[in-house]
Amino acid sequence: MTPLAKQDDTLAMLRDSLARYLDDHHGFEQRLHALAAADDAPPPFWQGLARDLDLLSAALPEAQGGLGLGLAAHLALMPTLGGALAAEPYLSTLVIGAGLLQRHPGAQADELLARVVAGQAVLAFAHDEPHSRHTRDDVRTQLAREPDGRLRLDGRKAVVRAAPWASHFIVTARSGCGEDGGLSLVVVPKAAPGVQLRGYPTHDGGRAADIVFEAVRLGSDALLGAEGGALPQIEQALDEATLAICAESIGVLRRLMRDTLDYVRQRKQFGVPISSFQVLQHRLADMHMALEQADARTAIAGETLATTQSPQARARAVSSAKVAVAKACRAVGQGAVQLHGGMGMTEELALGHYVRRATLIEGQFGPPAWHLRRVAQLQRQRRQQAPLSAGMR
Repeated sequence: MTPLAKQDDTLAMLRDSLARYLDDHHGFEQRLHALAAADDAPPPFWQGLARDLDLLSAALPEAQGGLGLGLAAHLALMPTLGGALAAEPYLSTLVIGAGLLQRHPGAQADELLARVVAGQAVLAFAHDEPHSRHTRDDVRTQLAREPDGRLRLDGRKAVVRAAPWASHFIVTARSGCGEDGGLSLVVVPKAAPGVQLRGYPTHDGGRAADIVFEAVRLGSDALLGAEGGALPQIEQALDEATLAICAESIGVLRRLMRDTLDYVRQRKQFGVPISSFQVLQHRLADMHMALEQADARTAIAGETLATTQSPQARARAVSSAKVAVAKACRAVGQGAVQLHGGMGMTEELALGHYVRRATLIEGQFGPPAWHLRRVAQLQRQRRQQAPLSAGMR
């Protein structure tokens, strides 16, 4: 068996194990009760992912006790999590948090990774700020060095997903004076003096918080990587997270399509199922095509990230996938609600909860317009560099 075939078999087994676990422990009613009870502690299913399935180590390198599957593990598992509408902090803890920790090995990072794998630590990525508009380097939170060599963190972060459940934050901050300093990454315990949270539920059933860091003092070992040089790692982490929610959306949208097809086959008007009406068949075909295009774009982006080290190629692939996913979320979500009628947005029907998650995915990590501008800018840069390369030859 080739290494690629072996990896595919491993990913299939992980998907099947996760799907069976979610079927048994994460039904729609179970999810509602668990999220209602989960205030500042992660939902109980999070412990199951660590204790019962040992899934939290799948992406980590073998040297750190993982299976070495990398981003492929996230892209394989996220559609299953999306299909179950799981609100667990998988994205913030494993895709972003663990990804950043493993790229900056050290005593603290290794210890925290071990706690994450055991289900004892939950991470939240504190990057967006009240003024920011998805620009990756638009950060005003300040990181300064004290005379004794310790670090001081001051600033505000907005809509930090999974923050109420987190034990640690990975915070982006600007080192040096004003806007001229580079960006740094620091690990901040939630219980550190000077950390203030205002938590609230999100529309998709998760939790988020606005955070104030006021004179938070940290040891020098809290710094991940070189001070002031973290922007490339931040951009990579956000691109991988964006692709992960694209994969999640495929599970969400497939569930929406399944529920909608079941409904139109059962609902009758004039004595026949409404699925026999040609205009509805056209609408369903449009929804299906949007979903398949999003799925294909996500798969292409996953292959690109697995085979290239170019930040520009990664950014083009991820933003292209995100645009396709956003269009599919709107087409499938709105179509599902319209075909169900008013009952499509009721709390009692699972469909309304899936539509809300699809709507949030549409704008998470940047709306379609932002990603289109990003792709256009990268294309302009590529065209400008092409004549220079030709002249050098």
